[in-house]
Amino acid sequence: MSSQQFSDPVVRQSIDTIRLLSADAVEQANSGHPGTPMEAAPIAYLLYMKHLRHNPANPDWAGRDRFVLSCGHASALIYSMLHLTGYDLSLDDLKNFRQFGSKTAGHPEFGHVPGVETTTGPLGQGVAVAVGMAMGGQYLAQNVDAELFDYRTWVICSDGDLMEGVSAEAASLAGHLRLGNLNYLYLDNKITIEGDTSLAFTEDVGARYLAYGWHIERVEGENLAEIDAAMERAKNDPRPSLIIARTHIGIGAPNKQDTHDAHGAPLGTDELALTKQAYGRDPQATFVVPAEVTAHMAGCVTNGAELEKAWQQQIAGKKSSPAVANWLNVASGELPAGWDTALPTFATGDNKATRQASGIAINALAPQMPFLIGGSADLAPSNNTEIKGENDWLPGRSGRNIHYGIREHAMGSIMNGLCHTPGLIPFAGTFFVFADYMRPAMRMAALMGLAPIYVLTHDSIGLGEDGPTHQPIEHLASLRAMPNMTVIRPADANETIEAWKAAISNRQGPTALVLTRQGLPTVDRDQFGAVAGLQKGGYVLAAEATALQMILIASGSEVQHAMTARETLQAEGIGTRVVSLPSWELFEAQDAAYREQVLPAACTKRVAMEAGATFGWERYIGDAGVVIGMSGFGASAPAGELMKHFGFTAENMTAVARELLA
Repeated sequence: MSSQQFSDPVVRQSIDTIRLLSADAVEQANSGHPGTPMEAAPIAYLLYMKHLRHNPANPDWAGRDRFVLSCGHASALIYSMLHLTGYDLSLDDLKNFRQFGSKTAGHPEFGHVPGVETTTGPLGQGVAVAVGMAMGGQYLAQNVDAELFDYRTWVICSDGDLMEGVSAEAASLAGHLRLGNLNYLYLDNKITIEGDTSLAFTEDVGARYLAYGWHIERVEGENLAEIDAAMERAKNDPRPSLIIARTHIGIGAPNKQDTHDAHGAPLGTDELALTKQAYGRDPQATFVVPAEVTAHMAGCVTNGAELEKAWQQQIAGKKSSPAVANWLNVASGELPAGWDTALPTFATGDNKATRQASGIAINALAPQMPFLIGGSADLAPSNNTEIKGENDWLPGRSGRNIHYGIREHAMGSIMNGLCHTPGLIPFAGTFFVFADYMRPAMRMAALMGLAPIYVLTHDSIGLGEDGPTHQPIEHLASLRAMPNMTVIRPADANETIEAWKAAISNRQGPTALVLTRQGLPTVDRDQFGAVAGLQKGGYVLAAEATALQMILIASGSEVQHAMTARETLQAEGIGTRVVSLPSWELFEAQDAAYREQVLPAACTKRVAMEAGATFGWERYIGDAGVVIGMSGFGASAPAGELMKHFGFTAENMTAVARELLA
């Protein structure tokens, strides 16, 4: 499409159809946001019809451009575009907008409809995930093939996206890394739910992004030639680009344009009729797509097929390249053969912090898995997340070690974007307490079924002198409450190796590895339970020597105390079992027979110990059991003193067990 064609009446008719289809969908649902799809229609039209490299018949081909509608409340826009450009989304799907079981959910959901690259809704997440998508494209271009992976990531975003703090973190890193394959299209409509943006947002957004190192363009949102030229300049600039479009929310609605009334509610029957009249349409007709618009926008199907065919021909000619062949294998979802063969086994007496064992695991896995990439929020020496001997990710060079800076929230979102890159398995570390900063992104990963790996160290009051600001208490319970999140807190170095095996094997959701700062004794596996039991989430680590009277349950650093307490109780003639329970999620995934085998219902005398909040432990201790945990915050003191003060000792566990038996 050339700029001369912008004056073609079918172009304007197509843009108006996008607007009115979106408004009709919201009106029929009696729920949603009509104003933003209406204002964004010219930009979306240009993007899909000219600038976005996509194929409606195969939305997931690896060489496509990526598009993120970060302002997910404007979902009617992307649904209208997908329908009109030939994706598998019918007019009936638009009519079922926001209804139970429909493809067209209130906010775009990854996996529910073809053409939606990522779930958006919480503002700021989309723009931040897009940074990860752009980084993923850059990594493939530089490490696999620059011709095959020269794709771009496009984003339509709103005032709300750019107000959220995560967008600032992500944009700062994107500018630093000079992600020239990343383009934001910002709808500067001056309106939020409460009213004019001047109530709370008066900064010069362009100046802020210029300071981040971005390329800035300013256009009028209805001027197709201006927008088109700005998009072309953005594609040719080596920096990430922000195109600021002055738009008008609810444009064409005579009484609601440029007001917050067009934001979060249907226009209303009368106002929508007046709007259609203003666009020269039948005020009473709904969901109308003129035949000439259908024919015109269907050109995306033909063009997309040609684009993909050319890319497939390219890749066919490059299959002899070792880098391309290797990528094709991992992009299929298969783990490399022998990926876990180099993982070590630790000997009894080889005491290590589980964070140290994790670092050893990462460096054993890395040579076998070249698309395993990782980083940390400026804590790599403490998290042990560095891949030794590999390059850092720096401006112009995408290495395997990512320096996120002190930006946990953006780190979580960027990992989600990297997960959308075929073949890549990202991991990243921070202190466990700072998982709070990245929790929204972790929740989005769980919701989408993405599989980042979180390396969360300094897992309890055992970190010691840094004090209660750094000592996680409620965090285990919080993450365990999240659907589709697998939490693993290993008890020693060998359980940590098994935890990494479980995390790599889990491609259906995120995994949180919760690891100690302090050293832990390595269990004698010749004498006690096989460490492979971790794969089932919980297992009998030490069986009772006489008739079972007491079960001691623990995770992580507290397992050592359960083992010592068992020795004492067994010496007193009390048949005592120790159950290591590193992962509730993996344990609950086992059948009832296995869980009964590990925790037989007949034995009601149970003591659990975990250096965290006790919330949730009732499911394993029952009405007759006791849990030793934290009921408040920690304190600043050496780790050993804290553990003793708060009762995380073998002596206390033994005393509680005796009292329970009495």
